[in-house]
Amino acid sequence: MRAYFVIGPAGSGKSSVARLLAKLTGAAHLDKDTACTRLTEALLKAAGTDPDDRDGNAYYLSEVRELEYLTLLDLARDNLAVGRSVVLDAPFGSYFADPGFLTTAADRHGWPDRVEPVVVHVRVDEATAQDRIRARGLARDASKLADWPAFWAKSQANLCRWEGARRVEFDNSADGVTEETVRRALISGAVPPRTPSSPPPPPA
Repeated sequence: MRAYFVIGPAGSGKSSVARLLAKLTGAAHLDKDTACTRLTEALLKAAGTDPDDRDGNAYYLSEVRELEYLTLLDLARDNLAVGRSVVLDAPFGSYFADPGFLTTAADRHGWPDRVEPVVVHVRVDEATAQDRIRARGLARDASKLADWPAFWAKSQANLCRWEGARRVEFDNSADGVTEETVRRALISGAVPPRTPSSPPPPPA
């Protein structure tokens, strides 16, 4: 089994690549926003803070963000425990500086020993990322767009230092990553395919 960690800056199209990867490998697609956004917004409202603010919200950063990732990694454990690979769709940027994060997370959440981590880094050029963030129109992106140069510089300086995993990169700039792009990567072995014990992918 495999745990595909799909990472990249806001606007890179992580979710699009994650969905394609899940479709073609039969892995469960676990999106942090889908799993946690409603609860996160409720917690931020209850604390008297802006439910749409993440980057500048001290309460979110100190109390809520870690809970989101704990939830995501527990959901991964539940799928892995029944023999299903997972695609983890989340920024993970606050954990990039820790070289041992992948091992620590697997141990902490009780993942099976046979899980292979694969880091799938989705890259994008600055202009495309900014255009995508504007187009999606999410309130929580307002702070990013308000000081875009600072946000982009910070995202590019935050290097992923994780050890112990195969690494794959996709360029998801203006032309985008297509299903065929991911399929070719799987066929070539650049991205490891599902194992025989994994559930088969759903019908096309």
